[in-house]
Amino acid sequence: MSKNLSELSGRKDLDKILFNKIGEIASKTGTPDQESMKQLAEEYLMGNANIYGTVSFYDFTRPENKGKKVYVCNGTACLCAGTQKTLKEKLSTQFDKSEIGEMCCLGRCHENHAFHYEGLNYSGDAIESLKDKKIEPGKNLDQYQTGNFGTPVLNLPFEDPKIIKETLAKAVFATPESLIEELKISGLRGRGGAGFPISFKLESCKNTTGDKKFIVCNADEGDPGAYSDRYIMEQKPYALLLGMMVAGYITGADSGIVYIRAEYPESITIIDEAIKNLNNLGLLGENILESGFNFQFKVVKAQGAYICGEETALLSSIEGQRPEVRTRPPFPTQQGLFNKPTVVNNVETLANIPFIVQNGGNAFAKIGKGKSTGTKLVSLDSHFKNPGIYEVDMGTPLKEVIHNLGGGFTKPIKAMHIGGPLGGLVPVQKINDLTVDFESFSQNGFLLGHASVVCIPVDFPIIQYLEHLFQFTAHESCGKCFPCRLGSTRGYELLNKARTTDLKMDRNLLDDLLDTLERGSLCALGGGLPLPVKNALHYFEDELREYFY
Repeated sequence: MSKNLSELSGRKDLDKILFNKIGEIASKTGTPDQESMKQLAEEYLMGNANIYGTVSFYDFTRPENKGKKVYVCNGTACLCAGTQKTLKEKLSTQFDKSEIGEMCCLGRCHENHAFHYEGLNYSGDAIESLKDKKIEPGKNLDQYQTGNFGTPVLNLPFEDPKIIKETLAKAVFATPESLIEELKISGLRGRGGAGFPISFKLESCKNTTGDKKFIVCNADEGDPGAYSDRYIMEQKPYALLLGMMVAGYITGADSGIVYIRAEYPESITIIDEAIKNLNNLGLLGENILESGFNFQFKVVKAQGAYICGEETALLSSIEGQRPEVRTRPPFPTQQGLFNKPTVVNNVETLANIPFIVQNGGNAFAKIGKGKSTGTKLVSLDSHFKNPGIYEVDMGTPLKEVIHNLGGGFTKPIKAMHIGGPLGGLVPVQKINDLTVDFESFSQNGFLLGHASVVCIPVDFPIIQYLEHLFQFTAHESCGKCFPCRLGSTRGYELLNKARTTDLKMDRNLLDDLLDTLERGSLCALGGGLPLPVKNALHYFEDELREYFY
């Protein structure tokens, strides 16, 4: 990360973000041409190599993307469902092989057969409509089960303009200190995986001197199998936007940036529309509700990079730099976007704030279990009889989610990967031992993370699944640290050769590789990958034994 490049990128206002410009140019042909990149370098006073380094990193701007017309989801949920081979075969009857690319993940985990065509996502039986030339743009919003077990928090209605205005007024006519105190009482922790208290971030940013501050929403929900953030953005957008505005008021930030995955085009459209509605209600701009509070939003469309779910890589991305993980300290709350104090939180975390504003911290703290207060959204994939998004009180027995809300499995399942690719690989025999909260998962050697559930069928080889995880990490690594960049590739090679040839793995060598990844990686991508691998080696030792000598 270059501080100088951050300053140069920050010279322009939010309507001229370098990263958005790169994306706009790439959308025309699949990748910016040399002349366009040279012009951007001159306009932003950056080197040609800096611009090319950014362009060549992302799935949807790199030169290899040129000429692609349709993209197939290669996420773990679709992989385990086994739908994508047939989908590719059907697409190949209408597109040349060179015109078919891949995306990960489209968030259509509840019905699979997912693909991206002409800027929109499709799944289920949509491929048949495409084949018959009957597919209708704009008619592609999917349907899935939703429900609650316990106290609704995120599922409360926030669409009514009166409720929006009352909630915002309650916040901006309170003191920032009192709001931070309510958040401390609430115990609200980050829902993106780390479980870090949001009050600490907000207080740190508030107490940092700065002429400009930012609230950044990390809507780069890249965990395959997770679509809870997409659910909020598309069905509860005002809860998210209100949460960002309250965070802005607390910290003294007047700008909110929503960084949304390119793989979620419908989310981008709906959030844009919600921002326009807030503006029409007179709730954005200067002196909102005559309180002296100023705030505006900017939507940034990501371009396909899982690493941008890491907060510092995300900040570099917005700046138009290659999205490499930054060393800390300094932390973003002291030196973040464009070197200004910045709070970065994920969608679900921010969307909880309006409930706390309305009802107080104690009301939120009474929900849940121990230090895991409030509720959690859980994403269930297509292997459940009732796939969809469910909001449950923290501390809810996992068996309640699996068997009652999810309706049980549609076929025999041997494990569930919970919490994304870096989450724990939970064997089905552990279902009765777990509750949906941070502590229960940690104490049992797993990670709650995003609380996405991807099922691994009995007939799906565990070694193939682990190989996929290493391959995913190798593709998505930012490349800044050796353990992640090299270790993920070496791990993929080991597993691939053991699965496809007569070569066997040395268990000591694999254990050493996992230890190096875990202790030496700069961020959770390389550092988190060993967890599901270790779970697999422990719980599926009999199945994996034949691949070791």
